[in-house]
Amino acid sequence: MNIRYVLTTRKNFNTIVLFLVWALFFFTPTAPVGGSSPVILAFGNSLTAGFGVPNAQSYPPRLQKIITENGYPHKVINGGVSGDTTAGGVRRIKWLMKHDPEIVILELGANDGLRGLSLEEMESNLEQIIDICKESGAKVLLTGMRIPPNYGEEYTVEFEKTFIRLAEKHKLPLVPFFLEGVAGIREHTQPDGIHPLGSGYEIVVQTIWKYLKPLMDLGSKTKA
Repeated sequence: MNIRYVLTTRKNFNTIVLFLVWALFFFTPTAPVGGSSPVILAFGNSLTAGFGVPNAQSYPPRLQKIITENGYPHKVINGGVSGDTTAGGVRRIKWLMKHDPEIVILELGANDGLRGLSLEEMESNLEQIIDICKESGAKVLLTGMRIPPNYGEEYTVEFEKTFIRLAEKHKLPLVPFFLEGVAGIREHTQPDGIHPLGSGYEIVVQTIWKYLKPLMDLGSKTKA
């Protein structure tokens, strides 16, 4: 075999490869800086996850529809887990912050209250979650909750006050009651009287939107 031919061929091949790499580097389109959509993390329990209804009927997908229709570029991520308590939320929140959310809708505490767990621990857990969100630069929309008086009036009243106290301490917007106009209303809830049906989630999402929109308008990212 002609060695000179081999060397020449190899040199030409290397030149072609180098040209292709150069061409790809300069002419392949790249994503613009800041082009990704800002994220809204819906973080909670079964009320966020959408227990008992098709995914499209739960509140995060409904919220996404409203956000898109109003011209905002935000993407809603459903971070709800059925049965989750505030302690479970503490264990999950850091992992979910990988999405770098601009806003976190914090809906937790109902399972603590329904199980009669320590309100002091619930408040501490919620505060840890709030602190982690704020440290990551996310704004928090706190949603309040109410529970039946199964554990006595004092427990029930103090449960509700926990959310008010945290909102005041951390200067957070507060949805007074996540299930306003839904809880206990037969045509809007499943047989347990708590988990919404599709019609109930339509009410829930309107409640959330009322408090979320002003928070979005305050953000660094505006309408598309």
